[in-house]
Amino acid sequence: MLRSSVIVTSFLTILVLNPVTLQAGDWPQILGPNRNGVARGEQLGLNWDEAGPEKIWKAPVGSGVAGVAASDQIAVFVHRIDDEEIVEARNLTDGQLKWTTKFPTNYQPRVVPEDGPLCVPTIAGDRVVIFGASGDLHCLQLSDGKVIWTRQTHQDFGADEGYFGAGSAPVIFENAVLVNVGGFRQNAGVVAFDLKTGKTLWQNGAWQPSYSAPVLTEFNNQPIAIFCTRYETVGLNPKSGQLLFQTPFGMRGPTVNGAAPLVIDDHLFLTASYGIGNVWAKFDQQSIEVLHSGLEPLASQYTTPVPVNQSLIGIDGRQDGPPADLVSFNPETGKENWRQSGFGYATLIRADKHLLIMKTDGELVIAKADDAKYQEVKRAQLLTGTTRALPTLSNGYLLIRNDNEVACFNLNAAE
Repeated sequence: MLRSSVIVTSFLTILVLNPVTLQAGDWPQILGPNRNGVARGEQLGLNWDEAGPEKIWKAPVGSGVAGVAASDQIAVFVHRIDDEEIVEARNLTDGQLKWTTKFPTNYQPRVVPEDGPLCVPTIAGDRVVIFGASGDLHCLQLSDGKVIWTRQTHQDFGADEGYFGAGSAPVIFENAVLVNVGGFRQNAGVVAFDLKTGKTLWQNGAWQPSYSAPVLTEFNNQPIAIFCTRYETVGLNPKSGQLLFQTPFGMRGPTVNGAAPLVIDDHLFLTASYGIGNVWAKFDQQSIEVLHSGLEPLASQYTTPVPVNQSLIGIDGRQDGPPADLVSFNPETGKENWRQSGFGYATLIRADKHLLIMKTDGELVIAKADDAKYQEVKRAQLLTGTTRALPTLSNGYLLIRNDNEVACFNLNAAE
């Protein structure tokens, strides 16, 4: 049976593998400090009226759905205008522009009109890693935006752009930037690049790319990088690229894997829509065993569920289908605790004792982080249009993005 202490241990395990010391309130990568949607050290102020929390600043953006990374009071995001992918760094608290760095891009979408970057930046110390839609990998200085190195991964490793361009946010382990490049014809499904120089450290696997971000964990002091690729989920030694374990996950046809793998101690939860469903598995440093799988209780298009006590809370359904459900369930048994039918598609952050549920229609829902029953606290319409980018919570500031702007709202309990 899962225990709260086990979940806490998992969080700390992932934290130990981070290459830099994180401050409380940092959100340096996709899904936060531990890549599980759980914020650290946040005390939320929820004493706002029906008009919603105060909007501190906003900035216009071009195309793309990449969310914001925040570290050391600096917010970094990337978007596209005309034939350039633009990286911007702004002060977290007032939105003042610190620097802008631009890169040429010739990416042309094949399926949808969206031609902008998809990946949340990854920050480690004074380094920011950007993965553009055409597979261009850039490393910049956080302090001033200076370009340290660039690699054209699709050209270098013969990778395909996929349905929507490159979309798996890199993860950093020690001195290595790990990327699901998807160069399966050249045994370069996953490639490690030197954080300082951009040189290739290792490459492995005939795995195609996905839109799922990899995560780091460990077992018996063995570091493990877990990648949910197009058709397989694999565990690799991040130092050498050695394959530790592998299990099928995915389906051929017009499908994608978008949610990140979720590690809870020595267990792994995977989910995807398109008839793929979910998997609950047990792993160690050399093997993985699927304990159960299926479409119930949750098959999510790209939302990664968040852990609450012995349960997970997430979205069952698709953004481009009928209104999705919000579900609390025990991943070990598959038993539902509660379900809010027709809730609508959303992404989640767990902070303090609350869930911040950012719906794709721009509405923010605050609920208690309670796996036993649904307890809604309040709602506010923060933006209009479509809010697909994953939200960011840093030092009490909520950063969200629609098709036109990045906006920062004050949820700080100290103010």
